Amino acid sequence: MDKLLGFLAPVLIAALVFILNALLPGRWITGYITRSGSSEKMKYHINGIYVLIVMMLIWFILGYFKMIPFDFLYTYRWYGLAGAFVLGIVFSLIVVLRYPPVRKSFAADLFFGRAWNIQVWGGRVDLKMWLYLFGAIMLELNVLSIAAHHVFTLGDLSSLNLILCAGLLSFFVFDYLIFERVHLYTYDLFAERIGFKLGWGCIVFYSYFYAIPLWSVADLPAPQAPSWLMILYLIIFFAGWILARGANMQKYFFKRDPAKAFLGIIPRTISDGNKILLVNGFWGLSRHINYLGEVLMAAGIALSTGYPMLIWPWLYPLYYVVFLSTRQIDDDRRCSDKYGELWQTYKKKVPWRIIPHIY
Repeated sequence: MDKLLGFLAPVLIAALVFILNALLPGRWITGYITRSGSSEKMKYHINGIYVLIVMMLIWFILGYFKMIPFDFLYTYRWYGLAGAFVLGIVFSLIVVLRYPPVRKSFAADLFFGRAWNIQVWGGRVDLKMWLYLFGAIMLELNVLSIAAHHVFTLGDLSSLNLILCAGLLSFFVFDYLIFERVHLYTYDLFAERIGFKLGWGCIVFYSYFYAIPLWSVADLPAPQAPSWLMILYLIIFFAGWILARGANMQKYFFKRDPAKAFLGIIPRTISDGNKILLVNGFWGLSRHINYLGEVLMAAGIALSTGYPMLIWPWLYPLYYVVFLSTRQIDDDRRCSDKYGELWQTYKKKVPWRIIPHIY
C-alpha cells in the first residue's frame, strides 16, 4: 500500500496544487504576452507563495500526527519518481493531442508542444505557471523529506552542510514564488510551447533532479571540513542570486516602465525608433548575465553539501552550464530575428554572451 501511495504521490500533489492554485486568493497580474488573435495582454492569477505555504502545512500536519512519515517522499522516492515520470508523459500527450499540428513531425510536436498558452478554470490556472508552481512545490517537499530522513537516521552525526544545502534549495523555491510575477517576463513564458519538454521537464526533472545534491549525501555523516568553507559557499550562492535576481528584476521594471530607475540605475537604452533595448546595469555586463547567476547559485548548492569531490552533486550545476549555454544561442538567434540591426548594435556594446570579459 505504501509503495502504491508513493507512486501516486506526485499525481495527488499535482491535483492538490492545481485546486489550491485555482481556489486560494491571489493577485490578477497583466503579463507581457499578448493573447492570441488579440492586442490584449494576458492576465494571470498569481498566488504561488500561498499554495506553497498551505502545502508545507499539510506536509507538517500529516507528519506530526503520524499519518505519513516526514521522510515518506524520500523513503519511496523511486516509486514517486516513476509516478512523476508517467504523469509527465500522460500530461504531455493530453496537452499536445488537443491542438492541431504545427510541425510535420508528431515527435517534434510532442517534444516542443503545439499550444503557446493554455488557461483553464476561468483563467485562474495558467498551465505554464502551474507547471513551474508544481515543480517548485514538489521540489520543496522532496527537500524537506530528505532533510527529515537525514536527521532522523543519523542523529548526532547529521550534517550542518546538508541542512545548509536544504536551506539554499528552499531559498531558491521561496525566492521564485515570492517573485512569481517577474517570471511572466521570462523566456519560458513567451518563447516556448507546452509539450513534453516543458511538461515532463517541470513534473519530473525540476521536481526530482534539482534535489540531486541532497539525494547524493542523504545517508552520509557530517564531512570533516572547516566551517569557514560554509561561508564561502554562501557567498558563491548569493553572488549568483544577486546577478540572476537583479537582472530579472531590472528587466521586469524596464518592461513595465522604461524610464524607471532600478536600484538607482537609470536606464540607458538604444532604439531604432520602434523597438528599444536596455544596455546598462546588469544588462550591460553581458547579454545573459542572469545565466551566470544561475550557474553560480547551482555551484554554491553543490558545494554546500560539504563533499566537493563527490561527483553526483555537480550534475546539478553541470546541467545549468549545458542547458543555459545552448539556450543563449537560441535566444540570441531569436533576438536577432526580432530586433534586426538593433540587436547587432547591442552586441557591439555588450560583446560578452554570459561571463563578462571571458565569454
